[in-house]
Amino acid sequence: MSVDAILQGAMSSNVEGLTLIGGEPFDQPSGGAKLARDAQKLGLGVIAFSGYEYESLQSRGGDTEEFLAAIDLLVDGPYQSWNQEKQRALVGSTNQRFIHISERYHSYRPYAAANRVDIRILPDGSIDVAGFLGSDGLKNLLEVTGTDRKARRAGAG
Repeated sequence: MSVDAILQGAMSSNVEGLTLIGGEPFDQPSGGAKLARDAQKLGLGVIAFSGYEYESLQSRGGDTEEFLAAIDLLVDGPYQSWNQEKQRALVGSTNQRFIHISERYHSYRPYAAANRVDIRILPDGSIDVAGFLGSDGLKNLLEVTGTDRKARRAGAG
């Protein structure tokens, strides 16, 4: 999908911004920088999640430096399953940090909203779940909704 198609979809959906996550955005710094820059030109906010730490990204220079400069908020650090976060929203483990690159999300307080689960029921009856559930919570959700867990297909959703 092209940068223009992503941004056109975002604008037509009237979203506030983009969240770059999954895989590793900073393993594609040139494309990530272009997407983030173009999004900001349209007035969209940009949040990026990375398994790398901020200091490591800063030392790379080049496209990575441009990518960092074009985002508003970086959530850094690898997910650590043994170190689960139970207090702050958006992160999965306590080592992950919120690095404010710009002032746009500076007032965001991750402690104000504990991790939650967002559930969307789509027109075809399928259910999308995003967020953090332990195995008991997932089992309970599946029982309540009468559904089975299916892996997402590449390019779906």
